[in-house]
Amino acid sequence: MSLPEDVAERPSHSRGRLHPQPESGPRGPRDIFQRDRDRIIHSVAFRRLRHKTQVFVAPDGDHYRVRLTHSIEVAQIARTIARALALNEDLTEALSLAHDLGHPPFGHGGEHALDAALADAGGFDHNAHTVRIVTRLETPYPDLDGLNLSWEALEGLAKHNGPVGQPSWAMAEANGEWDLELDSWPGMEAQVAAISDDIAYDNHDVDDGLRSGILELDELLELPLVARLWRAIAERHPGISAEKRQRALVRDMIGAMVEDVLAETRRRVGEAGVTSVEEVRGAGHTLAGFSESFANEERELKRLLYARLYESPELEAVRREAERVVANLAAAYRHDLKLLPEPWRGAASELEQLRTIGDFVAGMTDRFASARHEELVGPVNLPDRF
Repeated sequence: MSLPEDVAERPSHSRGRLHPQPESGPRGPRDIFQRDRDRIIHSVAFRRLRHKTQVFVAPDGDHYRVRLTHSIEVAQIARTIARALALNEDLTEALSLAHDLGHPPFGHGGEHALDAALADAGGFDHNAHTVRIVTRLETPYPDLDGLNLSWEALEGLAKHNGPVGQPSWAMAEANGEWDLELDSWPGMEAQVAAISDDIAYDNHDVDDGLRSGILELDELLELPLVARLWRAIAERHPGISAEKRQRALVRDMIGAMVEDVLAETRRRVGEAGVTSVEEVRGAGHTLAGFSESFANEERELKRLLYARLYESPELEAVRREAERVVANLAAAYRHDLKLLPEPWRGAASELEQLRTIGDFVAGMTDRFASARHEELVGPVNLPDRF
């Protein structure tokens, strides 16, 4: 069952772009949201996600997810949900592909270190930096900065996790240029991208955690959700190998989560009685999400992942070294601006220069950050295994 027709964003009803551009002509028949998606895919920041950490350090282990593969998986899940609900698939895909553009090297450890290093310049937040990238730092056009995305894409990136009550300096700067209505909820497409992010990383972190040997299957099977699906796989495929059963488990968990989100989102929209995009933004709560019972099970899964994977001694050692690398690089550039490439020097004020250092470091891939640290500071001691 689809949602009411007018809760979906329509290209013809878009608020347009900050810098108007023709949406037809020699470049083909793509609408505004299709162009948003394609601008993101062709951006430098999107390509750099190939070598940025998701959980395991990006250059190590060919089979582990990185930010790029994670973003593609989020887009696949989100587009499936959007199609089932008759939402705008292209806008949903664009938001999913772009939602992690602002992550610095080495994942959340790198973000923590960069935030601390720039505390006197307003800190660092990866979501706000995503908006900064697409409005300012990407420069594919000769006459303007940024990707010049639609208002709906920028709004969705800014607040896909909900209203932004206390915007960081970067978010406030972007909002000052074009009001993104940060105090309201986002459209359905952004909400679908957000819950799809949860579904994707829950499941690929289970997969990668088991593959690494850090996460034990027996621990997962203590969770009712996992045990239920594990038993069902054995009933459908008696005698299947443990490896194939494990792969089937991840697929079935994604499927179960998607089905629950579809049913619950339809229920919430119907109960709220929303029939337009404006009513979605004014609903006062998220409309796309898990049912209460499934949300409880998903939280149990997250708690286990934090306790046994994200905060494991093996990954903690990686995180500490990653934080050291990012902190040292920020300190080195602050101490001597001549270490920065020429285009990154000479900001109009000391504050802007500090934030420019943050832009430069945040744009680094794991491998580039490691190489610059080796060159400017000293050896990087990331464990060989991860």
